[in-house]
Amino acid sequence: MKQQVLELLPEINQIKNSELRDKVTACWAEAVAYRNWTNAELSSIPFTLLADNVQIHFIEHVRTCCKMAIACDQVLDEAYGPRKTPVNRDFLIAGSLLADVGKLFEFEKTADGSVVKSDYGKHIRHPFSGVGLAFKHGLPSEIMHIIATHSKEGAGEKRSPESIIFHHVDFIDFELVK
Repeated sequence: MKQQVLELLPEINQIKNSELRDKVTACWAEAVAYRNWTNAELSSIPFTLLADNVQIHFIEHVRTCCKMAIACDQVLDEAYGPRKTPVNRDFLIAGSLLADVGKLFEFEKTADGSVVKSDYGKHIRHPFSGVGLAFKHGLPSEIMHIIATHSKEGAGEKRSPESIIFHHVDFIDFELVK
């Protein structure tokens, strides 16, 4: 399962802290195993069910948002220096990769292969299940904060620098398709 996750999300290897990298991988492995998602399914399902005819796929969205978050952090470092815009890059990458992991609980496959909101997902949105999964695997609260505040559930909350960056790159993808 670990190898499957690393094939899907090679950006995990950009996390410098090996313990954090292993915990992120373990979260993904558990979420993938929950409904026996295959790499092909994860690479072909839409990243959101909140819009029609979504052409951006789930794994593509996760990886793209992670890359955009890293790029934003790099541009800020180049422009202002890391002291003026303090971002923990490992936390940023981990939070970016885990923000939507809860969708693997929120979504389910039907007999015809389509993806719909599960009964679980009708009651618990992905930020909540993602935080629960991250807590279970011992991830730092800073990463759980990114997961918790990245979507509408985080409106009105004070966001960390990492959460601010991820929230905006995530909504770039979402706003472009809705």
